[in-house]
Amino acid sequence: MTTETGETVLVVENEAPMRRFLRTALATHGFRVAEAGTLREAEEAATRAMPVAIVLDLGLPDGDGLELLRRLREWSTTPVIVLSARDREDDKVTALDAGADDYLTKPFGTSELLARIRVALRHARTQPSDEPIIAIGPIRIDRARHEVAVDGALVHLTPIEFRLLALLAAHAGKVLTHRQLLLEVWGPGSTHETHYLRVHMAALRRKIERDAARPKWLATEAGVGYRLRDASRSSDDLPPR
Repeated sequence: MTTETGETVLVVENEAPMRRFLRTALATHGFRVAEAGTLREAEEAATRAMPVAIVLDLGLPDGDGLELLRRLREWSTTPVIVLSARDREDDKVTALDAGADDYLTKPFGTSELLARIRVALRHARTQPSDEPIIAIGPIRIDRARHEVAVDGALVHLTPIEFRLLALLAAHAGKVLTHRQLLLEVWGPGSTHETHYLRVHMAALRRKIERDAARPKWLATEAGVGYRLRDASRSSDDLPPR
């Protein structure tokens, strides 16, 4: 079933009442809604409906939603927001490592779901950035010169701190898991060394945040990873963490 306005969001959810709720919430905010209740239906709808985003429940009757996510990532970069009752940190990390753009646990608020969709869509349309200079809020990153300025003042970063910040900035608004960050910055042999991240992220916050104890830009997703907040988010977008 598809509503009659806007861009299409594909809702993959096996429970009919939840599909109806999501259909109403999304349609009220201007989206068309394509629906699927099984893995097979979802694969067909993902190609037929050409959605701009996919809201994916992991518990499908004919397979795990993670299987669908991995198949999608073989050919599609469409943003996927996982919506699941599985709330363990390991489940979130597995979904994000498999290619999800975000993860929201049930029960959830409609406003937060819509905010996460907006952030994922902005990220899909503008990131990753190939520009030599990335500006996010007061932070200006010159990748060619390996320079960072905050509020116009140059900030000295170590090479690792610079790589971390540049990577997060290239995916602003998106959660990057510990494993993804370790793999990109330190290499394949360091994907379990999460203490590296804690130390360097703490140092990075001290250098670019006005109050490192209450960071505005470098957000922690507890047990999962980090995200550099999207400076273009509206007032009702993702809450601080």
